[in-house]
This record gives sequence, C-alpha cells and structure tokens, in this order.
Amino acid sequence: MSLRLSTVILPVDRWHQGGRAKWQGAEELGFHAAYTYDHLSWRTFRDRPWFGALPTLTAAATATERLRLGTLVTSPNFRHPVTLAKELISLDDISGGRVTLGIGAGGNGFDATALGQEAWTPRERADRFAEFVPLLDRLLSQDAVSAPGTFYAAVEARNIPGCLQRPRLPFAVAATGPRGLRLTARYGQAWVTTGDPKLSREDTPEQSVAAIRVQTEKLAAACAETGRDVAELDKILLTGFTPDLGRPLASLDAFVDFAGRHQELGFTEIVIHWPIPDSVFAADQTVFEKIATEALAQLA
Repeated sequence: MSLRLSTVILPVDRWHQGGRAKWQGAEELGFHAAYTYDHLSWRTFRDRPWFGALPTLTAAATATERLRLGTLVTSPNFRHPVTLAKELISLDDISGGRVTLGIGAGGNGFDATALGQEAWTPRERADRFAEFVPLLDRLLSQDAVSAPGTFYAAVEARNIPGCLQRPRLPFAVAATGPRGLRLTARYGQAWVTTGDPKLSREDTPEQSVAAIRVQTEKLAAACAETGRDVAELDKILLTGFTPDLGRPLASLDAFVDFAGRHQELGFTEIVIHWPIPDSVFAADQTVFEKIATEALAQLA
C-alpha cells in the first residue's frame, strides 16, 4: 500500500480567525486526512485557547469536501460510549462518511481529573478501555443496544440510522501494550503509535526506529493470536514525539528520510502537526507546505 500523508490541526484558533482556513488549507494541500486532539486542554496549551474536538470536526466537515476527518485520539477520560456514539454518528452523517475515530486508553493529563475524579491507575485505564471499545463498536453498528458493564452500561440505547460508513466508521486504535494491541487486532481498522514513550530526547532516531519495529512485531503477534492478518490494518505514525522531535520538518529531504525509514517498517500513514508558532509544534510553514505537496512523490 502506498504511503499517505496527513496532518493534525490542534483546536487552538477561533473558527473565524484562522480555524476554518487551516482545515480548508489541509484539503487544498492534498493531505489524506486532518485530525485533531480530543482533550479538554493539553500540556503547554493549558492556559491558551483550546476548543472542543467534535464541534471543530463538525465545522470542518461543512468547510471541506474530500478530506478525511478524525480524532487522534479520543479516550474514556471524559467520554462515555453512549453519548460519544450519538455524536460520532451525527458527525459521520454531516461529513458524508469521512470520519475516522482515533481512540486510546488516555493518560494522566488534565483530562484525567477535570470531572472531579481521581486519576485512574494504568490498570484501571486498561480495564476501562477494554470495556469502552467493544461497547462503542456495538453502539455504532447496531440500532439498539443494552449492555451491563463494570464501568460503562447502555440501556436500550438507540442509534438509528447508524453510520453512513458500514458496518460503522473505522477505528484507529492507539496502543503499545498487550491488551491494547489485542483490542486493535479485534476492533481496529488501523493502529496508531507515537513511538516508544520510554525514549527521551537524548536517545537516537535509530533507537526509536528499533523500538517501533518491536511494536510492529507485537502488533503482528496480537493479530496472529486473534486469527487476523496484520496486513489488513493501516499503520499510522503520529510524529512529534520520537527522539527526532521536530527534525523531520526541518526540510523536505529530512522528512523524506524520516518517512522512508518508517515506510520500510510497514507504516501506511504518517501524520505531521500543522505548525503553531511559539509552541512545541513550531515549524516553518513554507517547509511544511513543501513537504505536503512534494514528499510523497519522492517516496513513491
């Protein structure tokens, strides 16, 4: 499968003061998809403007025609499967079937306690995710669902007419641990990684590639365990978190080298952040656009 290039547009701009232009620009530049983070706030942006993911994606759906849209990623931290399913079905309809749900177990960021709860332990996050994903799968693909659960339940939850995409919109599951990878193998249409979270800025790009290779091998093993061909899954790399940091966006040649190394690992989609000045995602806009329009030709 040929490599696709996508972008993440963080929801930091007022819609009529630059927000709409970015999403339309992503389509004009030829990106396969444009995603956004689904958080209440995020790290260094906590005291800066930050808008809701699903309303932003709904607006983007009405401002674009071809671009796929999605979250990277939604988590159970402040979502419930019943209400999330209703919103996703609506978004899928408004977009004409262009939505991909990136979904992960979440972490200990600001979202983890914003509703007044104690931050969940890693085990509880994994337990909740293991219940969240199968229930969401049912809610998006069945007209009526009743399901008891330890953490999440549904009682005669109706989701008519369902997704335009059948049997439901695709899941891109972010996972690196064994339980998450098994969920990916069973429910995912794509797998998402940001690299090895144990690596630091002092580690090398070569160490990062080696660690991601191990992740892909574990994904293949999880697929084999469930009787699924790993080749059926798209493999998405969300950049900006490996030891390469911003270097892949330093120049067209740097990105082509970076992308080529990960394409060899079997990745089918690479996602780069739309530049945000004075932030961890600062980058030269001209170089970014050059990468968007020229990189794939060099990787073909």
